[in-house]
Amino acid sequence: MVVWKSAVVVLSGRDVLTDWMGLRAEDWTGVRCDQGPAPTGGLRFAFYGRTSTTEHQDPVTSRAWQLEVAQELIAGHGTITTTFFDAGRSRRDRWRDRPQAADLQAALRDPDRTFDAIVVGEYERGFAGDQLERLLALFRRHGVQVWLPEAGGPVDLATPEHRATPEHRALVRMLGAQSLREVVRDRHRAMAAMRALTEEGRYLGGRAPYGYRLVEAGPHPQPAGARRGRNVTRLEPDPQTTPTVRWLFTERLAGRSIGNMVEILNQRRTPCPTEHDPARNTHRAGRRWTAETVTTILRNPRYTGWQVWNRQSVDHDHTTPSDQRRHRMTKRKPAHQWVLSRQRAHTPLVGEHDFVAVQRIRAQRPNRRGEAREYLLAGLLRCGACGRRMESRWVHGRPGYRCRHLRGPRTEATPPTLYFREEQLITRIGHTLHLPAAASPRLAVDALR
Repeated sequence: MVVWKSAVVVLSGRDVLTDWMGLRAEDWTGVRCDQGPAPTGGLRFAFYGRTSTTEHQDPVTSRAWQLEVAQELIAGHGTITTTFFDAGRSRRDRWRDRPQAADLQAALRDPDRTFDAIVVGEYERGFAGDQLERLLALFRRHGVQVWLPEAGGPVDLATPEHRATPEHRALVRMLGAQSLREVVRDRHRAMAAMRALTEEGRYLGGRAPYGYRLVEAGPHPQPAGARRGRNVTRLEPDPQTTPTVRWLFTERLAGRSIGNMVEILNQRRTPCPTEHDPARNTHRAGRRWTAETVTTILRNPRYTGWQVWNRQSVDHDHTTPSDQRRHRMTKRKPAHQWVLSRQRAHTPLVGEHDFVAVQRIRAQRPNRRGEAREYLLAGLLRCGACGRRMESRWVHGRPGYRCRHLRGPRTEATPPTLYFREEQLITRIGHTLHLPAAASPRLAVDALR
């Protein structure tokens, strides 16, 4: 209790300390924002910030330091009246695809909006590539300035051409290129590190393959990580699911079809990967075995005990204009681009020879009379006209491949059906690969694979 001019004021514990320290309320409540109208003659600012991840970055501290930089930039020019902060969004996402940035764009059109300018704490947190150049026209149309720490204030829009000054235009373009350069540099660093860890045999993280479970394998090799109690992990056979994986490889080697194995597993009510470990498969909703699930297991070389990386990649197009949506495209890479550990990393569930033999098995569909028809090039051919995978077709007792280009109703513009006999294609493949004329068709196909 403090007595002041005969008035009794009851202070909380924190109030007592701040009163003793001589601090004003706004000094210890953090960066001032959302305080309503700006002082007379001052600007009202909308702050925009962003953090790309929530697992490896703390949104609270990231937002705090960006706000502090923005506050220092606009000191004496106005106050921040509203904030927009995106968490878990990439800088390469368009503003309309970031929830908070999209809300800011929508607020621009409100005649009663509470801000006259936009300020960011760091260029890379708000923009990448040519995003700012494209957004400046929108901001100018609504009479909103953009303040950048790198420009020391607003990006100048007061020239007769209603564009930024040459100095600011060059600065914005340099910052945009630098922002993308940072993305590319970090990605290459991460890829190189993952390659090195794979060759060392270290587990790279993520979900354990069906048939394995994760166990701790000692302290982290980095001293700082070890002091914090971090441990590395490795794969160990899961007693509950390992028999199923081994059964799949054994039955496939015996000639059982994938469809038949799927049917047997579902009849036995064997838990599929999603049902066995729903906590680590939240992205999947299925509760039954499918042909795709079995095929994925049979194609995974990690069941041989070797650590394998780079089997697939996500397409990163760093040249796509920033106002166009980038579609995330996952591509399978050919086996010669995979990275293999120098030594066995975990207990194998299948031998290398058996695994390779399973990969060479191709389905042979019997016809109505029970005769098996073999197509050596099945799954290897694509049409050069439309890009579709060519269909296997048995004509006049011989295997062939065709494409009808059917992406919709056939019209006059639809190319005519394309058809090749298998023997013709194998001959051309042999010539292209410079194989001996007496080489068997299967040798040509194996060389192509």
